[in-house]
Amino acid sequence: MSEKQKTIKQSVSIVGVGLHAGKKVTLTFKPAPENYGYKFARTDLSSGVLVDADLDNVIDTSRGTSLEQDGVRIDTVEHVLASLAGLEIDNALVELNQSEPPILDGSARLYVEKLLKAGIIEQRALKRYIELKSNLSYTDPEKKVEILAIPSKEFKISVMIDYDSKILTTQNAILSDIKQFRTEIAPCRTFVFLHELEYLLNNNLIKGGDMTNAIVFVDRLISQDELDHLAKVFNKPRVEVLREGILNNLELLYPNEPARHKLLDIIGDLALVGMPIKAHIIATRPGHLSNIQFARLFKDLIRKSHKTDTIQTFDLNKTPLYDINQIQQILPHRPPFLFIDRILEMGNDYVVGMKNVTMNESFFAGHFPGNPMMPGVIQIEAMAQTGGILALKTVDDPQNYTTLFLKIENVKFRHKVVPGDTVIFYNQLNAPIRRGLISMKGVAYVGQKIVMEAEMMAQIQRK
Repeated sequence: MSEKQKTIKQSVSIVGVGLHAGKKVTLTFKPAPENYGYKFARTDLSSGVLVDADLDNVIDTSRGTSLEQDGVRIDTVEHVLASLAGLEIDNALVELNQSEPPILDGSARLYVEKLLKAGIIEQRALKRYIELKSNLSYTDPEKKVEILAIPSKEFKISVMIDYDSKILTTQNAILSDIKQFRTEIAPCRTFVFLHELEYLLNNNLIKGGDMTNAIVFVDRLISQDELDHLAKVFNKPRVEVLREGILNNLELLYPNEPARHKLLDIIGDLALVGMPIKAHIIATRPGHLSNIQFARLFKDLIRKSHKTDTIQTFDLNKTPLYDINQIQQILPHRPPFLFIDRILEMGNDYVVGMKNVTMNESFFAGHFPGNPMMPGVIQIEAMAQTGGILALKTVDDPQNYTTLFLKIENVKFRHKVVPGDTVIFYNQLNAPIRRGLISMKGVAYVGQKIVMEAEMMAQIQRK
């Protein structure tokens, strides 16, 4: 049975301190409509920019995964995204009043608890998955990283870490059912070696770090003076090294907690693909950079599957995503210049619209008497209106915006469109929407025939 998309019932907030900036931050999860995906918003800025949780927006993986869109940056997003994806939530808006989410206890546990408290509800639209037909692999020989995805009916992950350390030996972690995420993976905290911690402290890079939000492995002899210095830095009365080579700040929840946390990070980074994945993923020595590079392979598969030179098939009998009344709540167009009857599907980077062409269309009176054909310019306009739905759904108040053509290129009319035809317009973004600019490729179908295609550029403008 097909699964439905999910969002949360109500908004829920959590307060904490960002790990690197050390600033107090309030993060709020909010419900979002179908096919919305995950987006971030900075409430401390007046730009109104929404940052898509998308691989194309990744700008840094050095100390976590950071995103930037239209000059707005969100840092260290992996725990937030892992919480949403691990609970199988498809659509959510994440608002925060700083650039970085709170580190909390260094895991995803408190985020998961808040989301469960908000409640999770099903939506009308069906989930769309990435399903592999063959293996997908990524390797980095220099760092000895190997990540493999094998076709599977379910999502599974196996992780192996190896730091060539007597203190942190080779570890493995397995997640065989995503429903185990909340109890087996979400509580597992980030970890750091003492020499890494010293570097971060000396370079003022973890202003929000303390001895409660990371497991610290001590992989060398350490003097009492150094322990006393760490106690002073973290405002603790005393710091000791436990027998296992861990600072006395935390007890391990599991013997393999570090491997489980690496698995958590992979789930968060893979959420940037934009669709849940059905595959068994086997990762050896993964990190944020390799996770993102591997995720890009999935993104490439999505783009290839959406290539418009292949014939797309659409279910015209299923309930539309938007009917004509809902379309008029988004687009400013009205009859006789509204040329879209339904929106059948929509994702983060594509939209599918439908037009039933009847003999009653006003343009058939003169184009042409006795030989009615839908004018090419009207076909382009209908395609543009379909794209306008996708563009205007990226703003909170679409009724106050419109989209204006900037450029039309590579237009091809392959077959006539005549009364009685049902035209399907499939539009795919060429790149993420940035600074209100939309670039997309569109293809129009009648049955199994491509009747028209074009590349369009437009800009979202406030009325």
